[in-house]
Amino acid sequence: MSYALDPKPALRTMAKQAAEILNGANPGDMPYVQVVHFELAINLKTAKALGLELPATLLARADRVIE
Repeated sequence: MSYALDPKPALRTMAKQAAEILNGANPGDMPYVQVVHFELAINLKTAKALGLELPATLLARADRVIE
């Protein structure tokens, strides 16, 4: 099971900030941007190998389920 930031919005935000800097913006004047969307990934094959049974509610909340 992994809980990490979703890379697509994070990369999009970084690209926007890089473009602003390349267009002459002062990095010290730019606001701090914090990631707000995280992704939950569950590997069912590994869970079964460890003898774990995951509740259906947890699987329903997962963004990605790897079988």
